[in-house]
Amino acid sequence: MTGDFLPFASRGYCAMLALLVFARGMDFLSTWLATPHLMLEGNPLAKKLGWKLGGLVNAVLCVVFAFWPLTAIIIITAGLLVAAHNFHSAWLMRSMGEEAYRQWFTEQIAQARFPLYLACLLGETALTGLVGAALLCFSGAESVPFAIGLGILAYAAIVLFYTSLSLWRLRRRMG
Repeated sequence: MTGDFLPFASRGYCAMLALLVFARGMDFLSTWLATPHLMLEGNPLAKKLGWKLGGLVNAVLCVVFAFWPLTAIIIITAGLLVAAHNFHSAWLMRSMGEEAYRQWFTEQIAQARFPLYLACLLGETALTGLVGAALLCFSGAESVPFAIGLGILAYAAIVLFYTSLSLWRLRRRMG
C-alpha cells in the first residue's frame, strides 16, 4: 500500500490527506505564531505568496500529494519538524514583536563570531541529517521508515538552506 498510488477518496488517500493537512497546518500555525506579518519568514516564496495564496497553494499540494503515500510521508515528516522548529522560538518572536526580534537577532549576529554561528548551524543540521541517513541506510527503499528518513534529511536541508539564506541577506544588509 505505502509505495502505491492511492485512489481518490479511498481510506488510504483520506488518511494521507488528513495527515498532510495536519502537518501543513502545524507549519502554518507555528509560522503565524512566530511572524503574523511574515516579516521573519525565511522562505521568500512563502513570504511573497502571503497567507491566503500560500494557504491555497498548500491545500492544492496536499490534495495532489495524498495520492502517493511515500511522498506524502516525506512531506509530513519534514513539515512537522519545521513546525516544531518554528514553535521553539515562536513565543520569543511573538512576545518581542517581529521588528524588535529582528533587531535583537541582528545585534546578536553582529556580536557573534561568524565561524562559531556557522559551525553551530552545521552541527544542528548535520546531526539531524544523520538520524535521517540512518533510517535510509537501515530500511528498505519502499518502506515508511525510508520515507521518514528522507523527510528528516529534507528538514535538515530546509533548515540549513533557509537559515543560510536569511543569514546571507542579513550580512548583506549589515554591510
